[in-house]
Amino acid sequence: MNIDIIKLLKLQEKEKINIIDIRNSLLYNNGHIESSKNIPQTNLMLSPEKYINKRDIYYIYCQHGTSSDYLCTLLNNMGYKTVNIIGGYNAYKSIKYK
Repeated sequence: MNIDIIKLLKLQEKEKINIIDIRNSLLYNNGHIESSKNIPQTNLMLSPEKYINKRDIYYIYCQHGTSSDYLCTLLNNMGYKTVNIIGGYNAYKSIKYK
């Protein structure tokens, strides 16, 4: 499942949602989607149960949207509810910093 950045931001205005940035901490600290939590991709892939549960929905992004798409597919196949943010942080930057 995917969501584009405009729909994500509209959803975020209406309710509290779980957003996960899977980039490394350096990239995250240089800019991220507001209220997102940084969980590097490797950590989330190897031990998802430490960071997420199977009840909630998680919106996941990377820099471009490719790695997060792959990770969402993997996690969804394991029974987690994840949604890939199309275009990743680059899509967010293009909307937020025009």
